Amino acid sequence: QGQLVESGGGRVQPGGSLRLTCAATGNIFSEYIMGWYRQAPGKQRELVASVTPRGIANFAAFVRGRFTSSRVNAENTMSLQMNNLGISDTATYYCNRSPVPTLPWGPGTQVIVSS
Repeated sequence: QGQLVESGGGRVQPGGSLRLTCAATGNIFSEYIMGWYRQAPGKQRELVASVTPRGIANFAAFVRGRFTSSRVNAENTMSLQMNNLGISDTATYYCNRSPVPTLPWGPGTQVIVSS
């Protein structure tokens, strides 16, 4: 079974941007809808975006218009471009299959939005 590794998180000020990357190993990525999830402190994990194998992305209402996502199946990678970040976007971000996250969770990458 493959693994998922997220990277690119960090600390930014409100209004800033970050680009996250999900890298998958093993044959777990290219044929599946992949999603970005996030979990804020004290809250349940929630789905942020889903990207089909052909690159069609759908976003949760709370990030629509601010986030974009793309994937490169040949490289088993997916990115999440986050713009106009707000304090409420502070969370650890994960990737996994969507809509049901059936793979073992990766370590996630932490995003902190703070002034």
